[in-house]
Amino acid sequence: MPANTTASSPKKKKGRRARLLVIVLVLALVAGVGYGTWWSISTVRASFPQTTGTIKLEGLKGQVEVKRDGYGIPQIYADSDEDLFRAQGFVQAQDRFWEMDVRRHMTAGRLSEMFGSGQVETDSFLRTLGWRRVAQQEYDTKLSPATKKYLQAYADGVNAYLKGREGRDLSVEYAALEFENDYKPEKWTPVDSVAWLKAMAWDLRGNMQEEIDRSLLTSRLSQKQIKDLYPAYPYDRNKPIVDKGGVNSATGKFDPNAKSSDISGNGGSSRGGNSAQGAAQGLNSQLAALSETLDTIPALLGPSGNGIGSNSWVVSGQYTTTNKPMLANDPHLAPQLPSLWYQMGLHCRSVSASCQYDVAGYTFSGMPGVIIGHNQDIAWGFTNLGADVTDLYLEKLTGDSYQVGTEKRRLTTREEVIKVAGGSDRKITVRSTEHGPLVSDRSDELEKVGQKAPVSTAPDRGAGYGVALQWTALQAGRSMDAVFALDRAKDFATFRAAAKNFEVPSQNLVYADAKGSIGYQAPGKIPVRAEGDGTTPAPGWDPKYKWKGYIPFDELPHELNPKRGYIVTANQAVTDAKKYPYLITKDYGYGTRSQRINDLIELKIQGGGKISTEDMRTMQMDNSSEIAKLLTPYLLKIDISDPYVREAQKLLEGWRYTQEPDSGAAAYFNVVWRNVLKLAFGNKLPKELRVEDECLNVRPADSTAPDDELTKRVRECGQRDTDSAQPDGGDRWFEVVRRMLKDEKNEWWHSPASRTDAATVTRDQLLARAMEDARWELTAKLGKDATSWSWGRLHQLTLKNQTLGTEGPGFLQFVLNRGPWNLGGGEAAVNATGWNAAGDYSVIWAPSMRMVVNVGDWDKSRWINLTGASGHAYSAHYTDQTDKWADGELLDWAYGEQAVQARTVDTLKLTP
Repeated sequence: MPANTTASSPKKKKGRRARLLVIVLVLALVAGVGYGTWWSISTVRASFPQTTGTIKLEGLKGQVEVKRDGYGIPQIYADSDEDLFRAQGFVQAQDRFWEMDVRRHMTAGRLSEMFGSGQVETDSFLRTLGWRRVAQQEYDTKLSPATKKYLQAYADGVNAYLKGREGRDLSVEYAALEFENDYKPEKWTPVDSVAWLKAMAWDLRGNMQEEIDRSLLTSRLSQKQIKDLYPAYPYDRNKPIVDKGGVNSATGKFDPNAKSSDISGNGGSSRGGNSAQGAAQGLNSQLAALSETLDTIPALLGPSGNGIGSNSWVVSGQYTTTNKPMLANDPHLAPQLPSLWYQMGLHCRSVSASCQYDVAGYTFSGMPGVIIGHNQDIAWGFTNLGADVTDLYLEKLTGDSYQVGTEKRRLTTREEVIKVAGGSDRKITVRSTEHGPLVSDRSDELEKVGQKAPVSTAPDRGAGYGVALQWTALQAGRSMDAVFALDRAKDFATFRAAAKNFEVPSQNLVYADAKGSIGYQAPGKIPVRAEGDGTTPAPGWDPKYKWKGYIPFDELPHELNPKRGYIVTANQAVTDAKKYPYLITKDYGYGTRSQRINDLIELKIQGGGKISTEDMRTMQMDNSSEIAKLLTPYLLKIDISDPYVREAQKLLEGWRYTQEPDSGAAAYFNVVWRNVLKLAFGNKLPKELRVEDECLNVRPADSTAPDDELTKRVRECGQRDTDSAQPDGGDRWFEVVRRMLKDEKNEWWHSPASRTDAATVTRDQLLARAMEDARWELTAKLGKDATSWSWGRLHQLTLKNQTLGTEGPGFLQFVLNRGPWNLGGGEAAVNATGWNAAGDYSVIWAPSMRMVVNVGDWDKSRWINLTGASGHAYSAHYTDQTDKWADGELLDWAYGEQAVQARTVDTLKLTP
């Protein structure tokens, strides 16, 4: 649960503060203040897991061993699948149950039961989406009997841990929560595990925010200007993942080796325009309200935007020091405490039909199996594919019906009851069309949408338009089956068979096996649109805009052992759109990170060297700034007369564009970049996209007066959450600036005068002003002496407990949170410690883990987690990996039984 999940009304804030004061008093005792010292020690230790000795676990068929290393990372050994997953549930609950409990309440829209009335709006939206309902449908109708058996075993293990425990026996957070509202956790269920995949899919859902933003931009920008801000993907510069082949017109399957003459394709273009464009132009206030609602929804994986990504690459043994493939992966997600990932090994003592797993890697607490890692035969990694799997539909509503063509259809409805800790139940009605739930119902501002929509091809607006969401994850699927199938896959064929069921979220899967092969598969349920391209809201009343199916799995891009000898996925385009017949998305990342990785691999190969584990680690920590390489030469050519600004400019002389924590040049450049974006773009965007409470005097939206006129201006304040405001400074903005940089008089270089600065008309005038503004900003933040500046002092990571540690008095945060750490890296660097240039320089997404797998020689693999294994605030394993993570170090990753035993510190035996 992120910080921004509560309503902002004074009444709600007052209630929240009152609850937090109670919690602070409790935690003061827990921390040992005054005469409560003895009680505090017993409370803290009460929730620590037992990691040695013997525990009887109901339901086990045989003895299970849990071996933990010096970092508390568990390796579980069992003789049956069910024992393995029952033990996994027990062990994860030992370390992370608070996190698990909060997650299941979030996915079910039940946060108000834990945290009170401040969460009602969030719960209402989540109930409208219906994640938990879909998860129940999946469990009831889609998942295999074996998967259900594993899920039940996992739930039984969690419940075995819960039996006889409550309050302080579970965690310090429960001690506080129990004192406040007498909350007690209920039993875990299999559907609690399945629902977590919906939260994962939500944060990786594709371009929904971009779809809203493009519509909001119409209030101030022309269609040409909007097009400037969303340039086409640079295929000529940044390679797609699969750089050859296409769908063979004869076989109807994707063929990586197909020749151009054999390929069917339409350039991935839409099959028609969007007749709702005019309607979208009139929805600004309504879509802004929806965007504000999205900001309040827990983003467990990270803020919406191009920072949610990841790097993964795999190199063939012909280019490695081991003569076997090497695979690297580092998902870029929201920093949180504890980390999203939980490292673990699941080992059958003897792999057989009754015990099929020998797998290790990164798991999600609350869900059985391993998500990313390796077994004895293959290794795999994930990055976000970014497929456009959501569409917003404008719906013509009349009473309890909506219009499709000339027909009126009845809305489907259901009632939801939200229980509120310390308050009365709240009832909401969820309405849906054939496209999906009416998300517009969840905001007062969206009750009557589209009242001023200047449309000509739409039906009479009447009371306005509703906004419905169609999303692949709201359809029952088999992604949970896919997790277990991946864990036991043995070759590329079984890997692809597993991937076929990984329907949501749509991910890039990289592959390597012990026999020497490397591969790639794009899985997922990706819609095929008869009309429209998914970039703006579609007209729900026009039947032509219905989804007509999904891209067949055999036609999704994949490849095995490409001639180039490596595969890189980092959220770039999957394949050349001109050679592919389906539209995957028009909102890929722009390939800055992926091309840098490609270049680093090529540099090593062309130099005749072999790539080692250390080389892979070094590549993960590459912090080179691609926008700095492009822009710095222009900055150095500007004649600066002010000696103080000139002192800062000198920092850039000789700089090699690396963003080390101690680099003054990196600090200055990134502040200049932020000010360039603000002057050229940010101050010209509508308030709905700008940072909340940042106010500007701007011309009215319907004014034709020139930007440099100071008359007839109105004061407008931004409305967007800091982490999702624009311009965010990601590689889309790199591409925007790249395309206009040689045009010295491009209109975007125009910026109005301020009280202290003259208006700018040319590129160099705006760059000079940005350099001056950056100098004084850094003086205020880091001091007058430019030689003392460092990027890490600006670019800091603070790890926050995602519930009680995100808000409240300083003492509460001190107890639960850790940091800050001064970091290097930056936005769109391979070492992607992301920050939002519309906000500030703090780290809002980061490599949530890093791994380098030595395929076939598994015990020489290496890994690291952002935090530690434990979710207990006072545990030695709460953040014991973070310092090493920040320094770019990796831990040895034991997999084989002998290697695991050599590193075992504690052994716990679970017996029937």
